[in-house]
Amino acid sequence: MNSLQSLLDARECDWATMPAEHIAEGIDRQMIWGERIMVCRLRFAPRVVTAVHSHPHEQITLVERGRVRFTVDGVDRELSAGSAIHFPSGVRHGATMLDEETVVIDIFTPIREDFLPKEPRDGRA
Repeated sequence: MNSLQSLLDARECDWATMPAEHIAEGIDRQMIWGERIMVCRLRFAPRVVTAVHSHPHEQITLVERGRVRFTVDGVDRELSAGSAIHFPSGVRHGATMLDEETVVIDIFTPIREDFLPKEPRDGRA
C-alpha cells in the first residue's frame, strides 16, 4: 500500500465528540473498529456490575479513570487509572465499578461482531 492510500484509509477518533450509545443502565459505549481490531470506550456509573462471561476474543482493558474490581477465573483484582489487564480468549471475567464513575478502554481482536450496529457504518464518529 502506498503512503497516499495509507493516509486516505487512516481514521481519526476524538472521544470527546464521538456519540455514545446507552447499552445498559449506567453504561455508555463508544466504538471504533477496523478489519481485525476494535476499540471500545465505556463509561460506567459507580457500583455498576458486569456479569461474569467469556468470549473467543482476546481483550486488553485499560482503566482511564476510576477504580474497578475485576473477577478473573474467580480471583478478584482491583485496578485504577493507568492500569491495564489482559484477558486471553475464553477466560471468564466480570467487573464491579467501585465508588466513582469509571472509564475503561477495551481493545478486542478479532472485532466483536456482536457489538456492531445493526445498520452498517464504518466505525467513524
